[in-house]
Amino acid sequence: MQLRAQDLRVFLPFVRASVRHARRTRDVCRAAFPGYLFVALDLDRDRWRSINGTIGVLRLIMGENGPLPVPAGVVETLFGYLDETGACRFDRDLVTGQSVRVASGPLAQAMGRLVRLDSRGKVRVLLEILGGQIYATLDRANLEAV
Repeated sequence: MQLRAQDLRVFLPFVRASVRHARRTRDVCRAAFPGYLFVALDLDRDRWRSINGTIGVLRLIMGENGPLPVPAGVVETLFGYLDETGACRFDRDLVTGQSVRVASGPLAQAMGRLVRLDSRGKVRVLLEILGGQIYATLDRANLEAV
């Protein structure tokens, strides 16, 4: 909000995740890269030095001659992962045999291997839980690649 007040364009990619607390599960939005956001800058035109003094900003990631740019294509790729709600969906490139983590639901944070994908958005995953392995059928949207 403070950066937008300075007429800067910002991008804070977020993901949906499930949080368990007191035997209840609720979906929340979290930053995809906690502690970081992207700012579009024209170093010749924008007053980028004022960003470090902005409330809520720790500091820009700097190089020798000023702020370091993100490698070309990174932000554009992240935009490609956005769904209709604006959340990043990192599940689109899943392939059979890949290591995955359950991002939301009652099995959130469990690790496993993707066994099968189907056309209805369901996946079969071999999860490693409590020292054993179990098969689970989940929604594709609840997984992220590791």
